[in-house]
Amino acid sequence: MKYTFLLFLFFLQLSVIQGQENINYQKPPQEILKLVEAERAPIVRMDNKGENFYFGYRSNYKTIAELSEKELRLAGLRINPKTNIGSRQNYYNKIKIRVGRTSNEESVKGLPSTGRFTNFRWSPDEKKIAFTNTVANGVELWILDFESKSATKLTDANLNANIGSPFMWLKDGKSLLVKKISKDRKPLINSATTVPTGPTISVSEEGKKAQNRTYQDLLKNKNDEFNFEQLATSELHKVSLDGTSTLWKSKNMYKGMSLSPNGELIMLNTIEKPFSYLVTYFRFPYTSVLYDLQGNKVYEALKVPLIEDLPKGFMSVRKGKRSLSWRLDQPATLYWSEALDGGDPAKKVSHRDEVFQLAAPFTGTPTSLLKTMGRFSGINWGNNKTAIAYDYWWNTRNTKRYLFNPSNNTIPAKLINDRSYQDSYSNPGSYITSKNEFGEYVLDIQKNNVYLIGDGYSKDGKKPFVDEFSLKTFKTKRIYESDYTDKSLNIYDAVDLKKGTFLIVLESQNEYPNYYIQNLKKNTPAIALTNAENPYKSIQNVKKEIIKYKREDGLDLSGTLYLPTNYEEGKKYPMILWAYPVEYKDKNNAGQTTADSNEFTSLYYGSPIYWVTRGYVVLDDASFPIVGEGDEEPNDTFIKQLVANGKAAIDAVDKLGYIDRTKVAVGGHSYGAFMTANLLTHSDLFAAGIARSGAYNRTLTPYGFQSEERNYWEAPEIYYNMSPFMHADKMKTPLLLIHGEADNNSGTYPLQSERYFNALKGMGAPVRLVMLPKESHGYRSRESILHLLWEQDQWLEKYLKGKK
Repeated sequence: MKYTFLLFLFFLQLSVIQGQENINYQKPPQEILKLVEAERAPIVRMDNKGENFYFGYRSNYKTIAELSEKELRLAGLRINPKTNIGSRQNYYNKIKIRVGRTSNEESVKGLPSTGRFTNFRWSPDEKKIAFTNTVANGVELWILDFESKSATKLTDANLNANIGSPFMWLKDGKSLLVKKISKDRKPLINSATTVPTGPTISVSEEGKKAQNRTYQDLLKNKNDEFNFEQLATSELHKVSLDGTSTLWKSKNMYKGMSLSPNGELIMLNTIEKPFSYLVTYFRFPYTSVLYDLQGNKVYEALKVPLIEDLPKGFMSVRKGKRSLSWRLDQPATLYWSEALDGGDPAKKVSHRDEVFQLAAPFTGTPTSLLKTMGRFSGINWGNNKTAIAYDYWWNTRNTKRYLFNPSNNTIPAKLINDRSYQDSYSNPGSYITSKNEFGEYVLDIQKNNVYLIGDGYSKDGKKPFVDEFSLKTFKTKRIYESDYTDKSLNIYDAVDLKKGTFLIVLESQNEYPNYYIQNLKKNTPAIALTNAENPYKSIQNVKKEIIKYKREDGLDLSGTLYLPTNYEEGKKYPMILWAYPVEYKDKNNAGQTTADSNEFTSLYYGSPIYWVTRGYVVLDDASFPIVGEGDEEPNDTFIKQLVANGKAAIDAVDKLGYIDRTKVAVGGHSYGAFMTANLLTHSDLFAAGIARSGAYNRTLTPYGFQSEERNYWEAPEIYYNMSPFMHADKMKTPLLLIHGEADNNSGTYPLQSERYFNALKGMGAPVRLVMLPKESHGYRSRESILHLLWEQDQWLEKYLKGKK
């Protein structure tokens, strides 16, 4: 009866909101405003050898006017129907280049002065870059040439960038395959003004279960279906670098395209009907067909039906071919996986998946490559005799790596690694790759050895490494380990593995991350490739450290602690604790830390670090593990562990003598907002809270949420106990709720914050709800972000500094 009543209660409209404020956008205090508006360093990209560079400059934020442009939300997409590109797309507004490692940045000749650039793709020889420019009426294709240091417009504003990349380089580097708007596209239907011809009806009469997450932006009616089809439909044109354009393939709903390694075949993925009102376009029917360079059909490789009714569980998959792709070390060979358990994770089998291959001309029988014990997740190709496959299994957080011979399936695959993917300390790293004769990245194999780059996390800190792994003996030899103590090193990639030169990134607490070339084999001094400066100099000397402490059950925890810029020895300060809960199946993994005190102190709109300039101690990225070992699920004791995490964090900082523990606020975004509401409801540890874009009633996400696999009807007490909405009568701590009115994230509908506010208001809790116009799950406009920071500052000043 309790749960039936609560489900009824949820849909009950509570009191009409009184005391609503209509205010203009506000700005935060000057010390925060200065940091928010600091000029960003450019985004740096370079070729494989670190010799040709481009630098992308962009504004810190969009404007509310940009977010207010017309937007259609269809099948999981958000589209600007006037320009035919994602309405939330990020753009560069200026590009500079550098040719050679020691030259200076230079402007690009021929670029428009007010561009909106995106979709950058290197040419096969990495001497050119193709990219798009969005103008008022559409999307253009441009080419940047490093030799001439100039850019040229290749097409008019007729590209269709609504789904996936709108173009693809062909292997000769002299032409591209481009998705263009169909010449006979029909006018879109304005659903707001069109008179309906009848009701929209959804049917489930066959008794099939279709337990899906609560997706947003789904198709809702026939008008949406019509508009989606028009916006998804493109013609494919072959466009040469001189601008010559010829129709290559007539109109269709092209979802993706990929080129065989030898460049002679093109795989096209096309969306088919029927569409669905339950899932996004990712699960609409589609076909994968191979064509030659003249556009002649060669082979239909895959036909996938509409997927609305997968078996229960995170590891459930559809039957038949999955993960269809090209084998990168062969001219034109496809590979894919198929479920051996029927796609049902509940079945007990020795192997979950089998991987097959089939070579051109695709007339033979597929050959089995290997079977995986977990769900297949990918392959690093090497050569005819060497490849490394991966699998994973969610329930145990396990992942395995297999060495196998792709030319001889009678040789059993050998297990290289068998570990928890949440165990950062045992992570062997990522394999170093290099280009083969087809220009594809495959394992760099030297004298029967492969090489790996790793982060090197351990209980003693972070020491990035390069390892040599013998494919014969399976023994690992460390050939480099970082000895930096005052900087943080990230090994980006190998430039010349034989010589030992690598592309690296170096940074420190107050030194912005910059790229360097360094011979790690000889450990010679690093040579700078970029020299971006710290944009946040007003906080560059703030004291920062990684603190480690224990939860009451002995679990190791950590967080990054920042002291106020005006810190005085012995003075007690208010504190902001910011966190995000993570579920684990092993307490040893939950107690690991990957924080690095030498990392650059970077800021973004959602950071709590701004408040060190306002006299607050900040504990950022505090550990909030939720552990459930064996048959126990993490969420079985969610509230108990949540409160224990919060208490341990406050105790640790209080023991250091920095804070007044009666003046601590807690905050978080998304699942961190859910955490915040629960902490305020079930403990008296905090004086105030800030919860952004959260979900507070789990009965609105009945088929699972975050890492919870059980549905509401299987575990109603879990959904009830974890929902702060259900305990609104217990919550008396001041809470600032913030939500984007256009939130697109699964589960965090704006309704969640609106109903929670009504519930809290009805129970007399001190609460404020701020709905940000046009904003999605992450906030984008300058006006919204400045106002967000103002709201948070006002709340903290009132309930922490104003607290006696």
